[in-house]
Amino acid sequence: MKTSSLIRMSTLYAPTLKEDPAEAELVSHRLMLRAGMIRKTASGVYSFLPLAWRVIRKVEDIVRDEMDGIGAQEMLLPILTPGELWHESGRWDKYGPELMRIKDRHERDFCLGPTHEETVTDLVRNELKSYKQLPVTLYQIQTKFRDELRPRFGLMRGREFIMKDGYSFSATQESLQEIYDDMGEAYARVCSRCGLKALPVAADTGQIGGSASVEYMALADAGEADLVWCDCGFAADTEAASVGIRVEEGPGSGELEKVETPNCGTIASVAAFFGGPESATRKALALFDSPGRPVVAIIPGDHDMNDVKAEHAFGEGYRMMTDDELVELGLHKGSMGPVNLPAGVRLVADVALRDSNSWLVGANEPGYHFVGARPGRDFDVQEWIDISGAREGDLCPKCGKPLHQARGIECGQIFQLGTKYSEALGATFVDENGEEHPLIMGCYGIGVTRVVAAIIEQHNDENGIVWPVAVAPYEVSVIPLTVGDDTIAPAAERIAPELAEGGGAGVLDDRKERPGVKFADSDLMGFPFQVIAGKKALAQGKVELKDRASGERTLVDVDQVVDRVAGLVKAGRQARA
Repeated sequence: MKTSSLIRMSTLYAPTLKEDPAEAELVSHRLMLRAGMIRKTASGVYSFLPLAWRVIRKVEDIVRDEMDGIGAQEMLLPILTPGELWHESGRWDKYGPELMRIKDRHERDFCLGPTHEETVTDLVRNELKSYKQLPVTLYQIQTKFRDELRPRFGLMRGREFIMKDGYSFSATQESLQEIYDDMGEAYARVCSRCGLKALPVAADTGQIGGSASVEYMALADAGEADLVWCDCGFAADTEAASVGIRVEEGPGSGELEKVETPNCGTIASVAAFFGGPESATRKALALFDSPGRPVVAIIPGDHDMNDVKAEHAFGEGYRMMTDDELVELGLHKGSMGPVNLPAGVRLVADVALRDSNSWLVGANEPGYHFVGARPGRDFDVQEWIDISGAREGDLCPKCGKPLHQARGIECGQIFQLGTKYSEALGATFVDENGEEHPLIMGCYGIGVTRVVAAIIEQHNDENGIVWPVAVAPYEVSVIPLTVGDDTIAPAAERIAPELAEGGGAGVLDDRKERPGVKFADSDLMGFPFQVIAGKKALAQGKVELKDRASGERTLVDVDQVVDRVAGLVKAGRQARA
């Protein structure tokens, strides 16, 4: 990235705020507003000021370097996408209200691209016609749009954002797998070079679709996603994790026995009544699947049903029953169970319960529960399905040890799309035998602006942002403690350009402000290194060098400070998270 290597603080457009903005809920949102990096234009829409834009461009350059390094080719597709392509793929209605739809003056449907599977498939279906042209991987870095119902958290969930999206086209599954693996390694390097501690986790394919997907999650308390991980290396989004759930057998002798359980309408109260753990109970949930059929689903009592898994099992249109609907069907809230279900209600159960033979369940009668209920003897399960969300303490499917739970910020995701879009849009190639086949596709996205927010969530302290060197807007700030005198200001004016040329891009704080104000702004903006010019140090031929991350201060000879900073910047750019 070629930009000006030195700027004066008196001219830098970075209007800082002294107080925390009331609208900011996350650290990244608060600090970007306070540091004069972003300003809200509309709900979920932000303007990027010079400091933020420099960071974004550095992240983009890291992404480009890694994509180019594995043979992907950069291009640029239009933001405006014809609606007929989305109708052709079947996603015009399926994508939902998040798709920003517009009509032109001729009443033709268009949308502002949230992603570009349709556009890129349309592009190549008339060009990539032979196996000899494959594989090909294309990518772009571009503004995307999603009409979020509740935009929030600054750059974390906006309606307009910058994303790198890439698409691969192969003749064989083996070729797709190779590109997918290369992309996964490149994404891990992008995260590491940006200073992010991130885990690759198995993920649900969501609206993009496909057969396999991995998300790259930056670990942060502010993350919107729940994930589970193991010391052995396994990690998965709780929406996609198929893990071992430890199930306790219910109380009783194993014979079916109805027990009066007054005022026991919750799992916690039932477990307390019988004096056992919640894992020994069974939770019953009543819902309508997407065709509208009534279903009762049984899951372990100490777990919750995962909505994404439930959508796969019951269809995207499934919904939980209301209290009135429960009454109409003869189901009783707080005492539902699999025994003696009303006619016409389908019974399904989580796979974790398949080997359990003594269930503590509702008796389908207010104020009563069954102990010792057994599948196959007392009731029949129509289908065993994976619908429980993973949680801490569940067992790792790889090594069997208890899992840890954390929150993460999704920074990137890779997908094996297969032929979902190529079949829908008729994108085919001819193989070596002259036979026609649909292109086998992969899709690869990185949320550039999300990455910036995630970096701040991981790198901050009570004084502001602590940028990793590789993505810092400026690597060094030169702070003269006095401006306008005959010693300090000339020294700073001489050192700053030399630092900027030899050690990295720099800021010279030439403002007539108190030293405390300068220090506070430099800390807030997160410049990795500060070179402080003061009368006492300069009298010894030295300046003070502060490391923003550690807070360490050292005195350095004036004639050595450029080399010292240059070495620190070089080391910082090569560092990995």
